[in-house]
Amino acid sequence: MEKVSSPPPLAPPTSEGTRLVWLRLLRSRRVGIATFYRLMNDHAGDAAAALDALPGVAARAGVAGYAACPPELAEREFLAGERCGARPLFIGETDYPNALTDLADPPPMLWVRGRGALARRPAIALVGARNASSLGLRTARALAQGLGRAGHVIASGLARGIDAAAHSAALETGTIAVVAGGVDVVYPRENAELTRQIAEDGLILSEMPIGMRPQARHFPRRNRIVSGLSAAVVVVEAAARSGTLITAREALDLGRDVLAVPGHPFDSRASGCNMLIRDGATLVRGAEDVLEALAPFAAAENRSACPDATAAAAVPPPAVADDSMRARILSLLGAAPIAEDQLRRDLTLPGEAVSGLLLELELEGAIHRQPGGLLARPA
Repeated sequence: MEKVSSPPPLAPPTSEGTRLVWLRLLRSRRVGIATFYRLMNDHAGDAAAALDALPGVAARAGVAGYAACPPELAEREFLAGERCGARPLFIGETDYPNALTDLADPPPMLWVRGRGALARRPAIALVGARNASSLGLRTARALAQGLGRAGHVIASGLARGIDAAAHSAALETGTIAVVAGGVDVVYPRENAELTRQIAEDGLILSEMPIGMRPQARHFPRRNRIVSGLSAAVVVVEAAARSGTLITAREALDLGRDVLAVPGHPFDSRASGCNMLIRDGATLVRGAEDVLEALAPFAAAENRSACPDATAAAAVPPPAVADDSMRARILSLLGAAPIAEDQLRRDLTLPGEAVSGLLLELELEGAIHRQPGGLLARPA
């Protein structure tokens, strides 16, 4: 599996003051995740310097009278998190889910409620339709129980239907609920008791502020975290056009395995699963099929954790002139965005050198980075 390019590692904040500054920068108006990382990289990981520079950056972009997030608002969010039993988790900290660093835009900070250690265990996502059939619900429960007994944490989005069934069945073995709003917000209301149970026995996490009500645009962002956390995504029921398939596409972009439970061709709730299988997803009849599909990946992970002497002594590839590499990168990019991993495959150049040049070109404004690991040249 080829890892998708992600932002260079940052040293996590180590004091209350630096945590406050990180949150202020992240919550400042017009600062998305890509801008956050760009500002941090511009200032060598110094969040205070990045925050001080923000009004000037905004002014150069034509935004007059810009003010960063005031400290009292960030302090209020920290207090709200403490009151609901949540804690902030910053990228680079020990408990931060390492799998999320495969994302092109990993959340700089997560709010978590519950057993944080679950985020460090191998996870499999079980996702599907909200208006699930009785058979779909039974299938989700059986898969969650079987995979849980095999040692996997079950990740899902805490929606009604398949998500809720998977979480409920995995409470004893471990489940992670990724929510589209704040970790203190119950949505949908019918999952209030399940939310309470997961907060006690599982883990709830979100990149959204405490108290944030979920909105339509938040769900695709939640879905990318579900797929990012997981070694594989199993789709139990899904319509041909559904948010569940967004999670599957995110997983494919990350190089994760996508598996699907087949259904009757006349049942619209199975149409998305049947399409995935037609297009190459692994067909799932039970937990054993999922475990069998993951076995080669697990073996490869073990080999990479214990490289042999030959691999350790490998000779590095020859260097390529920077000017030539820059020209090749720009020649392959246009106004239509392409995935960064595809660009890397097309270049067939040393990965470390490509990463450095992409960052230089981005800071120069010669290329633009878009959500989902996409790159393009300015129109």
